[in-house]
Amino acid sequence: MPSIIGGKYKRTTIEVPNKYVRPTSALKREAIFAILESYALKHDIDIYKNKSIIDVFAGSGLIGLEAISRGIRKAYFIENNENVLKVLENNCKKICQNKEYEIIFNSAVKGLNSEFDTKPSIIFIDPPYYKEDINSILLKILKNEILIKDTIIIIEINKKEKIQIPNNLNLFKEKTYGKTKLLFLN
Repeated sequence: MPSIIGGKYKRTTIEVPNKYVRPTSALKREAIFAILESYALKHDIDIYKNKSIIDVFAGSGLIGLEAISRGIRKAYFIENNENVLKVLENNCKKICQNKEYEIIFNSAVKGLNSEFDTKPSIIFIDPPYYKEDINSILLKILKNEILIKDTIIIIEINKKEKIQIPNNLNLFKEKTYGKTKLLFLN
């Protein structure tokens, strides 16, 4: 079972469903948060204090829970697979206080119509490879004005997958790990 790799809940194990999800490896999670924290330091912003993360295609919730462990105020988990919902809920209850998380049971695009009381500094999008239109998700984020000034969007996709980044967003970092590519946008 994977575990939280940083922050106050470091080494806490997280349950992962036997199928339906592809958990982000510890190596990739470490890279994601190192890049986020380096970017925040370089641009003199606090990505955790009074901010939230939106974990789209949340699965077991590893990325959002990692952010909670590191001090983010709230995690919004968007998930539409009934088979993983109970696992996600159990993981949230294990790590979070009641007001630190919200599970939105809906598709990615419809889930992004939700009200996000705590504005996100991080949006993590990790769809099943080749099965989602990431462009429509990015356009929904822009249309609904979910972003704040320093929001960072991270997309985890298959390294061969191509996406079109809307003009309003800037790709500032790209990393490849095996079959996976991580894109960092602002």
